[in-house]
Amino acid sequence: MDDNPGLIAKLASSVGASEAALRLLISIFLGFPVVLIHRYTLYGKVPNVQHLYFALTGLALNYFNYGSDILHTVVTVVIVYVLLHIFRYSYRGPIIVLAFTMSYLLIGYYMTATDTYDIKWTMPQCVLTLRLSGLAFDLYDGILPEADLSAENKKVRLGSVPSFLEVLAYSFFPSSFLIGPQFPMQRYRDFVSGAFERAEYNSRERRELPNCLNASFNRTMVGLAYLLVFQVGSTYFTDDYLLSSEFEELSFITRCIVLGIWGHLALYKYISVWLLVEAVCIASGITYNGQDEKGNAKWNGLSNINLRKFEGTTLFGHYIEAFNINTNHWVAQYIYKRLKFLGNRQLSQLGVLVFLAVWHGLHSGYYMCFFLEFICMIMEKDLQQILKRNGTVPEFLGKPGMKQLTWLTLKVYTWVFMGYCMVPFVLLSYHKWWAVHKSFYFMGHILWMPWYLYRPVVKTLFPPKEREHAS
Repeated sequence: MDDNPGLIAKLASSVGASEAALRLLISIFLGFPVVLIHRYTLYGKVPNVQHLYFALTGLALNYFNYGSDILHTVVTVVIVYVLLHIFRYSYRGPIIVLAFTMSYLLIGYYMTATDTYDIKWTMPQCVLTLRLSGLAFDLYDGILPEADLSAENKKVRLGSVPSFLEVLAYSFFPSSFLIGPQFPMQRYRDFVSGAFERAEYNSRERRELPNCLNASFNRTMVGLAYLLVFQVGSTYFTDDYLLSSEFEELSFITRCIVLGIWGHLALYKYISVWLLVEAVCIASGITYNGQDEKGNAKWNGLSNINLRKFEGTTLFGHYIEAFNINTNHWVAQYIYKRLKFLGNRQLSQLGVLVFLAVWHGLHSGYYMCFFLEFICMIMEKDLQQILKRNGTVPEFLGKPGMKQLTWLTLKVYTWVFMGYCMVPFVLLSYHKWWAVHKSFYFMGHILWMPWYLYRPVVKTLFPPKEREHAS
């Protein structure tokens, strides 16, 4: 162990990355041999043998990254497992588990906080918080009448507390425990039991392994391409550049262009590792998602990014739909829907964004980022409805020439303002993101925050289309 850190540190320095980032990337790639060994030696074997394999390999990868700090994640699993048994038949169960895991995570954030984003044990702890809290909710749903549950709840509800070994394997499933994606215990159980295999090959007499390696390879290549773009691009468009006097001296238009490029490169960092982890999960077979209209198996069950929608977005709503899909699905399933007692959709959405900000950490940048998302989406959705009711505007904008111009305008708008929203998320510290927003004259705040003040003017300019009365 004494030589490895030095070797990895030297390699990281040579490629322009931190040692922690390189360890994380190596761990993701080590997930491939882990799942392939399972595929060819343990697939379809006794569940407990598979649980033990995933638990041990996952813990080993965790230790490779964070050393003795893995005790935090192990202790969390042990305590939550005890809580699941104590509060198995009570609505307090998921509340207590969520409160405990979030508290542990926040204490970890506080104890390890710096002015920058660091790769440390709080990263898998962050993933574990949602995974174990979702497990607690699924167990509670298992005692509720089916009539009280949504179709999605019925699919993932659990009738009994899983064994400790099963929870441990589920918690440390390679390489998803490092950065996601999230998935319910029921998906893991179906995978281990061979339900996905039977679903795919129910028309064949002889048993075969899932044909998922081609899909995994394709996803790996796309992930590596995004990683390459990020690695090269980030050497030119650095975080420090936005805070430099050189950046300040650029024209406003040029700064907006740079902001858009920088913001997308920041997103590519997340996209690249999500794609690589998804490729590992695909290779295992756990991502099976039924069959398409041609009868071919789909392996997008744990996809965390819709690349087509993300790259073609012209609305901020598209970004939300395309980015971090599994986390968004988790908060919709376990937070948003369970806040309906508030009786107001916007309050529920605000509750979700506050939860996400707290879950990400204590830095002010997270809260500003999700605040901007909240006010941006209020304006976007409201403005869409106003224009849709008007009728004339959508018809005019859909004409040849205007359609392309509208697309280009919205593309530039979302490109630049997504970079504006990413500033606090990436720079984190108040004095940093405030300085950058100030250099852009707080244009996003000025556009979105006063929406309800100038909304009446917009409604007057674009009145609803009068309905034609039947003669």
